[in-house]
Amino acid sequence: MNTAFFISLRYLFTARKEKFISLISLISVLGISIGVMALIIVIAVMTGFDQDLKEKIIGNYSDIIVSSYSGIDENNYAALEKTVRSDRRVRAVSPYLQGQALLKDAEKLFAVAVRGVDPGTLGKVSGFAKYLQQGRFPETSEKAIVIGSELAKFLNIGVDSQLAVYSPLGKQYQFRVCGIFNSGMYDYDMNLTFTGIKAAQELLGAGSRLTALAVKLDRVESAAKVKTALEHNLGMEYNVNTWMDVNRNFLAALQLEKITMFIILTLIILVASFNIISTLIVMVVDKTRDVGILKALGMTSRQIKKIFTYAGALIGGLGILLGAGGGLLVCALLKKYHFIKLPQDIYYLDHLPVAVEIWPDVVLIVGCAMAIVMAATLYPAAKAARLEPVEAIRYE
Repeated sequence: MNTAFFISLRYLFTARKEKFISLISLISVLGISIGVMALIIVIAVMTGFDQDLKEKIIGNYSDIIVSSYSGIDENNYAALEKTVRSDRRVRAVSPYLQGQALLKDAEKLFAVAVRGVDPGTLGKVSGFAKYLQQGRFPETSEKAIVIGSELAKFLNIGVDSQLAVYSPLGKQYQFRVCGIFNSGMYDYDMNLTFTGIKAAQELLGAGSRLTALAVKLDRVESAAKVKTALEHNLGMEYNVNTWMDVNRNFLAALQLEKITMFIILTLIILVASFNIISTLIVMVVDKTRDVGILKALGMTSRQIKKIFTYAGALIGGLGILLGAGGGLLVCALLKKYHFIKLPQDIYYLDHLPVAVEIWPDVVLIVGCAMAIVMAATLYPAAKAARLEPVEAIRYE
């Protein structure tokens, strides 16, 4: 065993008289472990939120949306679809019409977004087909509507209920509720409804116009490249957006929040590292005579420096190990048992989502913590290395 490492172990774990040093060493270990554990848990929860939101956004949106500022005429749809499908990365295409309407049930009025869809192709471009809890999607001309589960609760209605629907022009239509979906996103489940394209065109007074084409790709990661290719093929008349473009601000806020929390919680580890500095300084003062004797016996300043560097690294390493283990254990329990409940109307889900990413999250946390710990050993170790043998043992 390395001599410097052996001596550092003796100083930390076999001391009989230096109870104070042992106590502050224990406090240092606990401080580092709490900081690392808190950082791993918080980042795992934020990563879970991030992944869960992205899955729901991708499920509720198509990978790419092709629209036109003047709308898309159904007469041009076939040619437009052919151009879009010419890219081999495009798996499916589905047209839709989007607008606003008022729903009335008894004395309750509620404004909603109405999306006219093709029931035959909707399930190929988004997750709404699999979100359907009851009933079915309507045929293209059928005076029927699919509503979200939250809206159904708010209006206290179910499948086969009748709703008065008011168009933007003030005309009233009678629609039957033919299905209820649950996407897991409160805003969608409360504010979004579906009907057939023809029925939506009549309701919204859109004639033969469409709002956009929803495009599904073979790989969602290729959305940016496909967007560039479609913009080149379609020209300036059409606007092409990916799901990331549509939710750019939201995704940027999530990323900024995660980085901010990482920086803030890293300060816990930084504060805990001062305990390591204190422990090593006290140890250097207490072991002044030992250092003098070791130097008199021929040990170099470099070896003395290593003794206290190893001691600090052992304290920090033990804290990081305990913190990482505790953090991963808590994350596993949170993921399995969901014992922390959330109000679904605020957070869109009823429990904390947890996703532990060993790379880069855990590796980065452990690496940063170890870097802080090693930096904390520099001054005490250097101070011990500068001691002269004669001065060290003069008053002993």
